[in-house]
Amino acid sequence: MKTVNDFPSINERPPEGQKGDGTSFRIMIVDDSMFVAKQLGQILTSEGYEVVATAADGKEGVDKYKELAPNIDLVTMDNTMPKMDGITALEQIMTFDKSARVVMVSALGKEELVKKSLLLGAKNYIIKPLDRKKVLERIAACLK
Repeated sequence: MKTVNDFPSINERPPEGQKGDGTSFRIMIVDDSMFVAKQLGQILTSEGYEVVATAADGKEGVDKYKELAPNIDLVTMDNTMPKMDGITALEQIMTFDKSARVVMVSALGKEELVKKSLLLGAKNYIIKPLDRKKVLERIAACLK
């Protein structure tokens, strides 16, 4: 009977979501759209990232970040949300933790918000609709 060891692996590279020691990078997703949060979560977990928390608005995102820090490697932050927008949440997270890695998630046509967020300390941005390859490239670039 053949076992897994009898077949060559078609995916020789290690998952992008894992650190050199084999543990997963820990990600928090902040987005008011359940669909986008779920889609981001699926893309990230498929590459070995661990989604440690999700938040539906900026206020909840800031609170969870403060609660979980320093055990979060990166935050994906939607720009437009109820209660507290992503820019304000980004500012509060950066004030709390200057070394925080935040990647903004923005809809097309929101270039001014993206520029502002990068000036405030965001490490990168992802444009919706989500493209799996671009999401993984931008997240990996921030974690190197």
